[in-house]
Parts: sequence; structure tokens; C-alpha cells
Amino acid sequence: MTDSQTPDPHAPKSVNVSEPWTRAYWARYFEVPVEEIEAAVAAVGEDPATVAAQLGRSWPSPDGGIV
Repeated sequence: MTDSQTPDPHAPKSVNVSEPWTRAYWARYFEVPVEEIEAAVAAVGEDPATVAAQLGRSWPSPDGGIV
């Protein structure tokens, strides 16, 4: 995200891994296995930008994340 862009107000505020469908959403968003999402959240918490950095991915995703 560049300085001229504003954050998406609809972007999730946390990486929720409490339900199977939310784990699947984040795995698909970051294009990694569910186990990597769970490990990243356990290591760094639920902040999407921090989880993305742990996974070596960008936040927000330049292409919207979902493919």
C-alpha cells in the first residue's frame, strides 16, 4: 500500500482461525496451507499485516487475495 492509498474499510481486522471456513478463507487469501495460517496466528497473533509478514505475503494483497 502506498502513502496515497487509504486502507480498505471492509478489510478484516483480524485473522480468525476459530472456524473451519475462516481458516479456509485465510489459507486461500494468502495462498498457503491451513496449517501455515494456524502456525502464523499462534506465533504472532491475529493482526492480518503481522500474519502476512510471518507468511512472507503482502497485506493487503495487491490482487485482492482471493484467486
